[in-house]
Amino acid sequence: HIYWGNERGIDTRRVVWRRVMDMNDRALREIICSLGGVANGFPREGGFDITVASEVMAILCLSTDLKDLEKRLGDIIVAYRRDKSAVYARDLKADGAMAVLLKDAMQPNLVQTLENNPAFVHGGPFANIAHGCNSVVATTTALKLADYVVTEAGFGADLGAEKFFDIKCRKAGLKPAAAVIVATVRAMKMNGGVKKEDLGKENVEAVKKGCANLGRHIENIRQFGVPAVVAINHFYSDTDAEIQAMKDYVASMGEEAILCKHWAHGSAGIEELANKVVALAESGASQFAPLYPDAMPLFEKINTIVQRIYRGSEAIADKSVRDQLKAWEDAGYGHLPVCMAKTQYSFSTDPNLRGAPTGHTVPVREVRLSAGAGFVVIICGEVMTMPGLPKAPSSEKIFLNEAGQIEGLF
Repeated sequence: HIYWGNERGIDTRRVVWRRVMDMNDRALREIICSLGGVANGFPREGGFDITVASEVMAILCLSTDLKDLEKRLGDIIVAYRRDKSAVYARDLKADGAMAVLLKDAMQPNLVQTLENNPAFVHGGPFANIAHGCNSVVATTTALKLADYVVTEAGFGADLGAEKFFDIKCRKAGLKPAAAVIVATVRAMKMNGGVKKEDLGKENVEAVKKGCANLGRHIENIRQFGVPAVVAINHFYSDTDAEIQAMKDYVASMGEEAILCKHWAHGSAGIEELANKVVALAESGASQFAPLYPDAMPLFEKINTIVQRIYRGSEAIADKSVRDQLKAWEDAGYGHLPVCMAKTQYSFSTDPNLRGAPTGHTVPVREVRLSAGAGFVVIICGEVMTMPGLPKAPSSEKIFLNEAGQIEGLF
C-alpha cells in the first residue's frame, strides 16, 4: 500500500505491525527494511517477534468462531496516519484472506495420550510474553464432550494462571471449578538458592527455603476464588525427606500436596490427584472472579497485578508510556485487560531474584495495543518478544548417531 501510492495515508514512522518467525534470532529484534533502491519501497524501521508472541496467534486462541476470527483480524491495528488515527487490517482488505488462511487452523487438533485418552492440542502463545493459554474453541468444545476438562496455562501461576483468569476466562465466560498448582522439588531448591548443576543432590533446607515461592502461588490462586491443590511432579532424584518438607509446608498453608508419579507410572501414578480434583470440582466451593474490573484504568490494572500478584510496591513507567495508555483509553480501549510480558523466573523483573520477594518496583518499558486480540501488552523489565540463543544452545548436543537416529533432543 505504501509503495503503490499510500492511499491510506500511512505514516511510515508509525507502522506498528511486526513480522514474526518461529526461531530465536536476536539480530532481527530491530531492523531497517526496504533498503536497496526505489523498487524495494521506502526504507523504515521494523522488527520481528517470535511466532508465539504474535497477535494473530492470540486471536486464533481467543476467537469463538470463524465470524469472530475475521472480525478480530480486521480489528488489528497495522499503523497510524500522521494525524495519529489508526489504520486497521480491514482498511488494507487483509482480514478476509487471513481468515481463509486460518479457517482450518481454527479446528482443534484431536490427539490421544499414551493411555488413549482424548486431548486437544490447539494454539501456542507463551505465558511470559503472550497470554499463555490454549484456544477458547478447544476448551469450550471439550466442555461439551467430557465430564471434566483439564486445561493448562503456561509458566508460573503469576503469569499463565493470572492471564487464564483475567483474559481467557473473562473473554470466554469460563468459570473454573478448581486449580492444580504444579510444583517440583527441584524448583523449590532453585528458589532456595541451589545452583542448577546441584539440583540432583538432597538439600532439605533449600526446599524449605524455596517453598515461600510456592506459598505465594497458592495465595495468588486464592485471590481468584478458585479452590486449589498442589501436585508435586516427581523426579527420580527427589528424596522422601524433600517431598515431606514440601507436603508439610503446603499443609501449614491449609492446602494439600499430592505426590504425582505419572511420568513413571502413567495414570496409575496420578490417580490420587485426579480424585482430589474431582472432589474440589464437585464441592461447589469455587467463587471465581477476575482480579480487576473492566472499568479500571489501564495503569491501575497494571499496578493491581504488580501489587497483588507480584507483591511489588508499584509499577513505574515513563510519561510517554502513561500518555500512550491514556490515549488508548480515550480511543475506547480502556476496558481491555492487560497482558503482562515479564520474566518467568521471578515475581520481579530480575530473573535472578528468586523466592518470594516483596517491595520491588516493576518497570514498564513498552506497551503495545493488541486491538484484535482484545488486550494491551505490558512489556516489563528486559524481557524480549524475540528471544536470543544462549551461549551454549541445545542444538550443540543434537546429532545423528551411526544408526541414523536422532540423539540429544532430551
